[in-house]
Amino acid sequence: MTKRLKEGLCLAAAGMALLSGCAERGDAYYRPIDPATYPAADGPGEKLAPGEVDAAARVAAIIYAHLERMYANVPVRRDAHPKPHGCVAATFTVGDAVPAALRHGLFASPGAYNAIIRYSNSNENPNRPDYDKDGRGMAVKVLGSSEQPLPGTPLAVAPGAAPSQDFIMINFPTFLVAEPKDYEKLVGYNDSPSKLTQWLLPVLVPLSIGLKGTINAVDATSSLIDNPLNTRYWSMVPYQLGSGADAVAVKYSAMPCEPKPVVIPKTKDPNYLRAAMVETLKTGGACMRFMVQVRTGDMSVEDPRYEWSETEAPFQEVARIDIPQQDFNTEPQNAACEASSYNPWHALPDHKPLGGVNRMRKAIYERIFDLRRETAGR
Repeated sequence: MTKRLKEGLCLAAAGMALLSGCAERGDAYYRPIDPATYPAADGPGEKLAPGEVDAAARVAAIIYAHLERMYANVPVRRDAHPKPHGCVAATFTVGDAVPAALRHGLFASPGAYNAIIRYSNSNENPNRPDYDKDGRGMAVKVLGSSEQPLPGTPLAVAPGAAPSQDFIMINFPTFLVAEPKDYEKLVGYNDSPSKLTQWLLPVLVPLSIGLKGTINAVDATSSLIDNPLNTRYWSMVPYQLGSGADAVAVKYSAMPCEPKPVVIPKTKDPNYLRAAMVETLKTGGACMRFMVQVRTGDMSVEDPRYEWSETEAPFQEVARIDIPQQDFNTEPQNAACEASSYNPWHALPDHKPLGGVNRMRKAIYERIFDLRRETAGR
């Protein structure tokens, strides 16, 4: 190693040490998590990371502090995916041709369930125009009914809400971070009130999450789509399918039954994706295939930065999502959409979330939903 390189590394280390004091830590809102209440890393391919439980508590506190600043004196919105394109009613139909190995939980038997789907942009700015590049989300809430009850009791249920099986997806197949402490560093820098830290984010992000994570972050937030109903989505992170010795790790994906060529409109309408959904569902419906990908070989459960090869582990259809003609863009429905909670832990035991990102999500999602409820009357 040359002297100049050593000096450069020393300066970089010193700069990081200095800026660590400018990162948000959320001290005023920090609440330690009792390890006994933290999700057990006992599923296929799972392994608890050192310091993970405290990192989850710290990330929740950092986001909490950031949202309190961002939405001072007004109702707090979601920290991610705060801009909805709309919540639509749908039917989630499990067919009778599901492969035997996948017949667990919701997919165990044929049946048609009511569902509510929320389509959204991922950026924290709820006013970001749709023609800016961004990640796009699809969150599916499958509900039971007297005619078709859920086949089991979910691991968690939002306060005041009906039990549901939620599937959280985005239009990119991988996540940007694996290590809990890296997640904490990334959020701490990204949510920092320091102007210097914000100015240096293009340098701090790669230093926090590495090259692969940075590439994923850029790619995941760089998409333009023509219609949320004409887009493919992935769960990014893995889930369990089945229980006991039969349990396997899977990922989910949803895609249009009949994809149309993507044509990005030349428009200055900041809400053109909502308008596209309104237009589609004004005269007809939409259909999406819901698919499962079973892990093979040494595909990682704990590192969601890497895509599971569809050649080695192809997606298999287990259900159809039918979205009928409807007028979803009404004030009452938009208000209900804003108040709703989608959480990967709203899941049947046979669909338990897997991996460190999902384990941390439980504490983070619940803490932020509590904040949203507490500030709803501002």
